Amino acid sequence: MPTPPFSPAEARAARLRLGMTPAQVVAAMSQLGVDRPPEAVHAWEAGAVPPSEPELFALADALWCPVAVLMAVRPAALREHRLSRGFTAERLALRIGMDPDAYARAEAEHRWPGNDRQTLLLADALGLGSEELLDVLDRDNELVGLLRQAVEGRWKTHVTTLAHLAQADERRVARALKALHREYTRFDERYMGHLVARNGDARLREIAADRAAWLRALPDRFRSLTGTGPDTAAY
Repeated sequence: MPTPPFSPAEARAARLRLGMTPAQVVAAMSQLGVDRPPEAVHAWEAGAVPPSEPELFALADALWCPVAVLMAVRPAALREHRLSRGFTAERLALRIGMDPDAYARAEAEHRWPGNDRQTLLLADALGLGSEELLDVLDRDNELVGLLRQAVEGRWKTHVTTLAHLAQADERRVARALKALHREYTRFDERYMGHLVARNGDARLREIAADRAAWLRALPDRFRSLTGTGPDTAAY
């Protein structure tokens, strides 16, 4: 496992603010079950070697500061957000109801396999808003997937999840999904109508192309209808 982001300068500054010696720091860490010699603190502060995840968590606790302070980076990836909140991978996985191995693969492969409930719990645990969540999980494609499930099937079952992601009122999201479902249904009706009428392949390809373009614009169309993004033209 790669070492977490770490700022030697922030660690030293936090220790000095408390007036602690390296020996006192490792004594406090020892009470948390992480036994290290004082030389380890010197090595971390000198930038010779970064702490591991357990060491980082224990060090932050010993220095009475948030883990994010010692990381000194703006969290971007899922792992960085988890670390900044002081979660081990296993504890976060259990909190959101996901198999720990599956969660570990999600961080390593940068692919999110979670269902709607797990995604909502993840956002809550990491304190992520809708835009942050989309950035962290690289979920533009997944958002399309959720919206496609809604417009192709029972859109009502997706209202709560999409309302959370968009940080929009559920009633507004429900109206948007209902409208999008109707728009999508019209494509099917047009396609089937021409198929039954045995119209030329060119017309069927035209309808299929129109539907593909509509699906590509689906996230923007959804944001437009919910008032959470730039407006797009209606189809």
